[in-house]
Amino acid sequence: MSKKRKELKNKKPANRRPDFQASILALLDGGNGKAYSFKQVVQKIGLKKKDDIKVAGQVLDTLYDEGRISQTSSGSYRSTRGEQELTGVVDHVSSRFAYVRIGQDRPDIYVKGNDLGSAVDGDTVSLKLLPGRHGEHEEGRVTKVLKRNRERFVGKVEVSKNFAFVVPDFRKMHTDFFVYPENINNAKTGDKVVIEVTSWATPDKKPEAKIVEVLGKAGENEAEIHSIMAEFDLPFRFPEDVAAASAKIPEGITEEEIGRRRDFRTTTTFTIDPEDAKDFDDAISFKRLENGNYEIGVHIADVTHYVLPNTPVEREAYDRATSVYLVDRTIPMLPERLSNELCSLRPNEDKLTFAAVFELDEHAKIKNEWFGRTIIHSVKRFTYEEAQVVIESGEGILAEELRILNDIAKKFRKERFRKGAVNFETTEVKFKLDAQGKPLAVIPKVRKDAHKLIEEYMLLANKQVATFVYNIRKGKEKNTFVYRTHDFPDPEKVKDFSVFAKQFGHKMNVDENSISSSLNKLMTEIEGKPEQNILEQLAIRTMAKAKYTTDAKGHFGLAFDHYSHFTSPIRRYPDMMVHRLLQHYLDNGNPVSKAEYEEKSVHSSEREKRAADAERASIKYKQVEFMASAEKRAYEGLISGVTEWGIYVEIVETKCEGMVRLADMTDDFYEFDEKNYRITGRKTRKIYTLGDRVQVRVKKTDIDKRIIDLVFAQDQRGRELEEQNEADSW
Repeated sequence: MSKKRKELKNKKPANRRPDFQASILALLDGGNGKAYSFKQVVQKIGLKKKDDIKVAGQVLDTLYDEGRISQTSSGSYRSTRGEQELTGVVDHVSSRFAYVRIGQDRPDIYVKGNDLGSAVDGDTVSLKLLPGRHGEHEEGRVTKVLKRNRERFVGKVEVSKNFAFVVPDFRKMHTDFFVYPENINNAKTGDKVVIEVTSWATPDKKPEAKIVEVLGKAGENEAEIHSIMAEFDLPFRFPEDVAAASAKIPEGITEEEIGRRRDFRTTTTFTIDPEDAKDFDDAISFKRLENGNYEIGVHIADVTHYVLPNTPVEREAYDRATSVYLVDRTIPMLPERLSNELCSLRPNEDKLTFAAVFELDEHAKIKNEWFGRTIIHSVKRFTYEEAQVVIESGEGILAEELRILNDIAKKFRKERFRKGAVNFETTEVKFKLDAQGKPLAVIPKVRKDAHKLIEEYMLLANKQVATFVYNIRKGKEKNTFVYRTHDFPDPEKVKDFSVFAKQFGHKMNVDENSISSSLNKLMTEIEGKPEQNILEQLAIRTMAKAKYTTDAKGHFGLAFDHYSHFTSPIRRYPDMMVHRLLQHYLDNGNPVSKAEYEEKSVHSSEREKRAADAERASIKYKQVEFMASAEKRAYEGLISGVTEWGIYVEIVETKCEGMVRLADMTDDFYEFDEKNYRITGRKTRKIYTLGDRVQVRVKKTDIDKRIIDLVFAQDQRGRELEEQNEADSW
């Protein structure tokens, strides 16, 4: 660096510092590798004032330190844009282009389809930046695939005489796979198959694969559900060693084991679960105390008594990390011998449990609490519907106990909302299926007091277990624990959501301290209205994602300082970790390895996302299948999304979402207004925006892609009339 440049660098800039970074980068990035001296840079961007020149020098130094520019031996500057290697993950939006997510608060890099090489969606790649830009995004070219996201895909096969090709189901795969005759594996045209890639694409040929499994005929329930399972790499069965190990786990309960536990077998205990549930992992015990308070226990299946560390069952449970609930089946975390038999809190049987027991007054104030292992004997297995009848009528078995428990639960709920919990009452759907799995009806799930009662006691146990462990100290060192955390939402996303809600006539206060109360007010306003499902789903997407972590952060949605998952170890591995850690600290154990449990927490969060994605895919499949055979008529819908290629519409009656493609809107040329969430006709100035009520008809359904194409009913009627008039004229 020259003497003059050093002097300029060391001098303080003016108080009001201009920003010349964009101008300097535009000059150097657009120079195709040309180097410019300091004097040339100053002249090219038109600086004359002494203070501006000082600042420009400092900007150059900063860009050099960041690696965005380099210096030649003569001291001139050039862009490193073409030299800099970045690493990111491919988001393959369409066959024409993709984005590569770099992270580190840096915008995604735009990559043309021809510059992707053999990279596909989800691959980790290195790339170089190119001189061009695509709007706000830098442009790049993939130079190497560092890690493949997957080697297996699911799709439909088309078999010819000398070869076959497979069209993947996955919407972000924009190429088919060539299959040689020897790798067809007896598949027939129209079969759903699992393929394994044998060679990736090159500039002059498609990727190649071999068929490793034939799932069945496309469109059949088993084939489609199996294809979803294969798509998300879900297990079809338990390995033989796991099944064998679970079969050998002793069933009996010894007197020695009972002696190590607090005995609740003479205390009134019962379960409340869905009608079709087979695994009952939580029970409630109830007892009046002489002082007028109530002893209420939350007893959870003691899975870790049966599933020991470093065993085949444990390793498989960790790998799965969660049970997955598809529309017509459950893919359990634990073998059936454990989930439905040994650990399930079935009525009229002695069962081993891990409990959080509370002494509560009539105002729902905690007077005492106790955590530890218990043994119970459930006297009644309620379905939610049965418990609801008892709560509403005040008559039947355990009517008084349910009344008191429900009254206290309502007080817990009211207190949560007072402290800022968000009231998300999402509308979930289930399907009535025939023997072949074909959907006969879409049925919204209704949550009543019986559901909310159980929810409040589970929340209480989860919160108090986390708080208890957090408050235990070994000197200054904190105990490692697995928390369930939920960060504060991104203010920008909340602002965008408020704009969306405004389209339906609802106002929101986006001030940071008012978000919770404003959201709750909105959720109350929309209850029972057509827009309820859309706004609830979008509100959830606006929130940060809950996750498992060893960081003792709070839970925004529940307004808890500390929260864990303790209450479902039959179906969630994090709950098993929580049980083990809680017992470890009850036994005065020292803090365990934070790094080890953080790794397990990250794995569990990833598996949870996989399960949620698979569950959504199975629901979408059944929705598409249902609408394919639904009555051919107009349906009322709400515009739930607007994009540059079409309008998403949620059908009010069935909660199914489809798209009206702009290409099918032939009455005008429509332009996308991203800022205002709408499209506008160029000639007619007709506007379609979020929240608009529309009438739609099903144009086409695609089971393979799980999509529903819609058209506006009035547009279709207009075209039908035109076609009829033309026919009449002939």
